[in-house]
Amino acid sequence: MSQPEPALVTHNGGCHCGRVRFEVDAPVVLELDACNCTVCVMSGIVHHVVPAERFRLTQGEDVLTNYTFGTGIARHPFCSVCGIKSFYHPRAYPNGVSVNANCLDPDTIESMAVTRRFDGLNWEEALQGDNYTPPSG
Repeated sequence: MSQPEPALVTHNGGCHCGRVRFEVDAPVVLELDACNCTVCVMSGIVHHVVPAERFRLTQGEDVLTNYTFGTGIARHPFCSVCGIKSFYHPRAYPNGVSVNANCLDPDTIESMAVTRRFDGLNWEEALQGDNYTPPSG
């Protein structure tokens, strides 16, 4: 028997300078993913992935610059003013948005913890077989 989905609240977040702001509907207890790929490690991203319809960019589209690499499938927008990547569109979950938990305002979060680790350095192998299931958000 599966457990009921936790209730969702609206969390706010954004970049360092405040020009980029967003809302995301997610539980108050956040289960996060950590990835060891170079872009995640260098960017300091701790992921909370949600379906795209639960993410809303509320301001700052005009200051976002997009970065892509490798296959070009993942899109990594970042603030062109302060350089912070507060969210992105992951290759592994194309219908979702990965919110950088480090960029969430703390007032609506009860707790957060890394519950999954993804071997992004060996991306193709990590996705084979039953080794990867996209997070439910």
